[in-house]
Amino acid sequence: MSPVSSDTTPDRAEAVASAVLAVPGVNALHAGVFGEVATYLPGRRITGVRLGDDACEVHVVLDWGTPVLQTADAVRVAVEPLVDGPVDVTVQDIAAPDSAP
Repeated sequence: MSPVSSDTTPDRAEAVASAVLAVPGVNALHAGVFGEVATYLPGRRITGVRLGDDACEVHVVLDWGTPVLQTADAVRVAVEPLVDGPVDVTVQDIAAPDSAP
């Protein structure tokens, strides 16, 4: 994935994060194994979302018992209208049955 373009705005990254978190079964966004998945903004970052010129990566934690493939597809459908190019969804973890977001 190429680096973030200059037209990437905080609003776009925040819209992607909000759309992902609104999908039923998504517990949280995940920063990746080493915290590398993020969109960096002035003074902060949005973890779990990496916007590029030609694609978007989203890393998520799903609720226990959530169907993985269907939820990943729902995340993709929710994000596609907000970005250019394909949306790559990685299910990074499954939340424990008794955990809250």
